[in-house]
Order: sequence, then C-alpha cells, then structure tokens
Amino acid sequence: MNTYDRIYEVVKQIPRGCVASYGQVAALAGNRRWARVVGYALHANPDSDRIPCYRVVTKEGRVSKAFVFGGVNEQIRLLEADGIELEDGVVDMEKYQWETPWIW
Repeated sequence: MNTYDRIYEVVKQIPRGCVASYGQVAALAGNRRWARVVGYALHANPDSDRIPCYRVVTKEGRVSKAFVFGGVNEQIRLLEADGIELEDGVVDMEKYQWETPWIW
C-alpha cells in the first residue's frame, strides 16, 4: 500500500461529527512527519464521496484555504452538515477532535 492509500484509509475512519488534524492523520498513517504529505494526498483525493477529506483541519482547528472540492466555504458547509460547529472558520479541537490512540 502506498503512502497516499495509507492516508486515505485513515481519513475514511474519521467518524461523522469529528475532525482530525493533518499531523494526527500522518501519525496514524505511519509517520508523524507526513503532515504536509497528508495535505498533498487530500488535494489529490480520488474519491471525495468515500474519503471525507473535509474532516481534516489544522492542529488549531482551521479549515483549508485551498480546499479543492469547492473552497473553504464548502468545507465549512460540509463540517456543519456533520454537526460540527465552527467559530470564524475554526473548529473547537477539544470538543470535536477524533479520539485515537496516539502514535508519538
């Protein structure tokens, strides 16, 4: 399985109503230093219906200014449709971050 496929498998597991950070996805995919690679992989997402890349945000909870599937407003809309509240385009990570076993 290549790096992007590992990242996509992690992103598919993010539950509705939760978000994960780029670094969190990177760690779960096998290398905590892949945060930037996670961004590249999500930008190249081959199946946005099955790989919910909109659920990945920065460690501060910020949405992507370069969200490829409709822009920042679309990412916010999709997160809100999942039941995630944002304040000024920022997700409360303490409230909505996906609880996973950390691989640090």
